[in-house]
Amino acid sequence: MAVRDSLLVLLTMGPAYGFALHGGLAERTGGRRSVNVGQTYATLDRLTKQGLIEPAGNTADGLPLHRLTAAGRTASARWLDGADAAGADPWDETVDRVLIASSLPRFDATTVIDAELARWTARRDDSAIRADAAHAADAPPARLAVLGAAAEMARAESAINWLEGARRASGLGFEPSTERPRRGRRPGGSAGPAASADLIAQGSTAP
Repeated sequence: MAVRDSLLVLLTMGPAYGFALHGGLAERTGGRRSVNVGQTYATLDRLTKQGLIEPAGNTADGLPLHRLTAAGRTASARWLDGADAAGADPWDETVDRVLIASSLPRFDATTVIDAELARWTARRDDSAIRADAAHAADAPPARLAVLGAAAEMARAESAINWLEGARRASGLGFEPSTERPRRGRRPGGSAGPAASADLIAQGSTAP
């Protein structure tokens, strides 16, 4: 999953603290994705240095809040519009993007789904063209090219079927939780393995 982009999209709902965002990554992908809590905090630190998010005060119990900058809002919109993370698998990006978009309150996820449908339809059609071109030759490399193109066509067809099902779904958006974890990273705190284990041991839930 593109943790960077997903966190930016979660922050379009308003300021949030790190552990709530960490939980949101798993919750808003239907439990499909989960990352180490330290990775979440490290990504938030990088996003701050990159000028995509900024401090937004603290919660009543002292947890630092983060909010999007104008640049961060632009970056989140680009990902929702279909800009895959560098080196990411297109299928993983599609599923995460659609699930997260569908979970956002007051957001029309069909715009995201329709754009993904168009991209996967184009991929399927491109693979069909390559397969047809390779059929002209009978050498082993050409037959391998046909087989490879068939695999891409099958993947695209599966993606299209899943996206059509996602388009028919409704009522998936929900507001961020207002529950507070018993612990979270305070300013100057560590988010390494020990901190992660401490959070888990206390049975904290998020967001």
